[in-house]
Amino acid sequence: MTRIRLENITKTFDSVTVIEGLTITIEDGEFFTFVGPSGCGKSTILNMIAGLEAPTDGLIFFDERMVNGRSPKERDVAMVFQSYALYPHMTVRGNIAFPLVMRKERKEIIEAEVFRVAGLLGLGDLLEKKPKELSGGQRQRVALGRAIVRKPKVFLMDEPLSNLDARLRIDMRAELKKLHHALGITTVYVTHDQSEAMGLSDRIAVLNKGQVQQCEVPRTVYRNPANTFVAGFIGSPAMNLIPAEVQGREPLRVRFLGVVVTTEAAHAPALQEIIAGVRPGDIRVTSQKSEGAAEGMVSVVEPAGPLQWVDVTVAGRAVKGFAGPEEELRPGSRAF
Repeated sequence: MTRIRLENITKTFDSVTVIEGLTITIEDGEFFTFVGPSGCGKSTILNMIAGLEAPTDGLIFFDERMVNGRSPKERDVAMVFQSYALYPHMTVRGNIAFPLVMRKERKEIIEAEVFRVAGLLGLGDLLEKKPKELSGGQRQRVALGRAIVRKPKVFLMDEPLSNLDARLRIDMRAELKKLHHALGITTVYVTHDQSEAMGLSDRIAVLNKGQVQQCEVPRTVYRNPANTFVAGFIGSPAMNLIPAEVQGREPLRVRFLGVVVTTEAAHAPALQEIIAGVRPGDIRVTSQKSEGAAEGMVSVVEPAGPLQWVDVTVAGRAVKGFAGPEEELRPGSRAF
């Protein structure tokens, strides 16, 4: 296992700075995820850790060894990409065995390792099949198997689940989590899917325009976002960000959308004019008027099994909340 340290990393392509002054430590055995919108620099960071790209400035350490200038092979990393990159003419057995064949391992060692990894990934019955005979999820497991069989110091994964359908992504997410617990190898993961990052990771770094906005355990990022970008990016549906006015500080009372709410915030803001962040799951929408409730007009209703997500326009501002499945709400109706 390996501890990865990035010190003041900057990456520039031509005159465009993609990553600027990145300093971060990924602990030994940690599942660490870089998450952010497309173009924020996630894959560039992964490629620099792998040795596929050189930083314009800054240092990269594996444990206490500086690896700048060293190849991926010298760094002993294994990469899994969103494209499966399997050899179509080889069987599952051949694809998994390939790194060991190239290393010129003995035949009996190769056979034992392929059998071990195939068992770990539930591929034992598929060893003689070729990639074209497999489902997307099975192909991704083969790609993982080819990486695992090398026993690398570091796993690097660049959006490995993005080509799978929604159900398979959830299933493979669980597989990856079990796999990491079983192997304990330092894993650096890149995704734009915040729910994937939250579900898989020991820690996440939220990126925007090449800079880390927040780096914490998922629960902390969700409950205490560092800024409005993180607040709006992490969480599904996204947090409502609403202009508000402080009415009192002990306890903290905030007025927004025409109502006054008492909160349990640990620290009262110094400013009078603030942005209130409210999760859609904390805003109940009903068709029945009640005392102290804001009134609005329903614009969108999204049934979601045990509840409905409802977009409501209140005082000229769009707000998302939830309603019970029994509520008769439709676009154009009044809501409270």
